[in-house]
Amino acid sequence: MLDRRRLLAAGLASGLAAAGIRAPLAAEPGVLRIGYQKNGILAVAREQAAIEAALKGQGVGVRWVEFSFGPPLLEALSLGAIDFGQTGDAPPIFAQAAGANLVYAAAQPRGGSGSAILLPKGSTLATLADLKGKRVAFAKGSSAHNLTVAALEKAGLSYRDITPVLLAPADGAAAFAGGTVDAWTVWDPYFAIAENGEGVRILAQAPDITPTNNFFLANKGFAEERPQVLTTAIAALGEVALWCEANRPSVAASLSKVTGVPLAATRRAVDRIRFVIAPMEASVTGEQQHIADRFHRIGVIPRPVRVSDIVWTPPAAPVQPPKNG
Repeated sequence: MLDRRRLLAAGLASGLAAAGIRAPLAAEPGVLRIGYQKNGILAVAREQAAIEAALKGQGVGVRWVEFSFGPPLLEALSLGAIDFGQTGDAPPIFAQAAGANLVYAAAQPRGGSGSAILLPKGSTLATLADLKGKRVAFAKGSSAHNLTVAALEKAGLSYRDITPVLLAPADGAAAFAGGTVDAWTVWDPYFAIAENGEGVRILAQAPDITPTNNFFLANKGFAEERPQVLTTAIAALGEVALWCEANRPSVAASLSKVTGVPLAATRRAVDRIRFVIAPMEASVTGEQQHIADRFHRIGVIPRPVRVSDIVWTPPAAPVQPPKNG
C-alpha cells in the first residue's frame, strides 16, 4: 500500500506535470529550485535574475516554479520538488503540524499587510461582529485563514460562528463575484484587483487586525547540505528588497507586466508591501508561535507545534586570520 507521503508526491508531480513544470523530487546538483508567487520580492528577483547572478560564482543555476498560494508551495518544498520559497504566516504552521520537512530561513516582518476581508456589492454588513452566521471564503491554511480567525477573535466571535468556505484564490474570486459567499478574505494582488470592483467594500484590513509577516523557507535537507547556496540567495534577496523600497514605481511596472494585473491595482499592492529581508528574530518567532497556538486551540491543526524547532541557524562565517604587519 502506498503511504501518504508517496501519494502526495505522486499527486504533486502529476499536477505540476500537467502545468508543464518539471519538478523532480530529488535535489538537483548545481541547481537551486525556487517556488514563487507572482508578487513581492521573489517575483522581482526573478525578473532581475538577481539570485542567478549571486550564485554564478558557485556554479549554481536557478529554476523557478510558480504557485498560486502558499500551502501547495510548502507541500512541494517538503517533498523535495523545490528547495526554497516564500509564503505568508499560516502555511508553515499547517506544514509543521503535518510533519513537513522544512525550516524557516528568513523573515519579511510586516511584509504581508496587503490582505483584507472584502464585502460584495449590496452587502449590509458593517462590522466584524456582523460576520456571525455568514459564509466567509478563504484558502485553507493560508494567511487569509489566519486573518479570518484573528478578525473573529477581535470581534468576540469564535470560528464556529461562521461557515468557512475553503477556496483557492481563483475559486474564491468566482464565488465572491457570483454572490455565493458573504465575505472573502484574500491577499494581494487578488485584493487589489477585487477592491476596485463595483460596490466592493473593505470590512477590515490586516494591519487593523493582526501583525502579518511573510517567511522564506527551505527544504530541511537542502538547508543542511547546501547552506552556502541558501545564505547567498538570501543575501541577494536582501539587495533586491533594498532596491524595491527605493524604486516602488519600477516595481509596480515590472510586476504589472509579469502578472497582467492592471498597473493601478499593482501600484496599490506594491504600496502595501514592506520590502525587507530579516533573520528569524525572537519577536517574529513569537508572533508565529501565537498563530500556531491559536490554530491548535480552535482545533484547526491536530497537534501543538513549537515554531522555534524548525528555525534554521545559518552557519557562522569563517574566522579570518589576522593580517601580518
